[in-house]
Amino acid sequence: MKVLNDWRLIILLCLTLGLAPFFPEPHILGKIKWIAGGANGMTIKDWFDVVLHGFPFVLLLRLIIVKITKKNVA
Repeated sequence: MKVLNDWRLIILLCLTLGLAPFFPEPHILGKIKWIAGGANGMTIKDWFDVVLHGFPFVLLLRLIIVKITKKNVA
């Protein structure tokens, strides 16, 4: 559980796995644009790719929520 609350590791995951490959644009941004455009032609592989590249950002969002709620409770 300590790994899920490590800011440095989660930021590193977001900057590497979350945004890779970086050129011509971060991969996750291209997939989000594709989904926003209706997701026409997306296959299972593309959806798995969204989950894979998006998971570090889900962990980051979770960590932010955990830290905010701990401050409010304490």
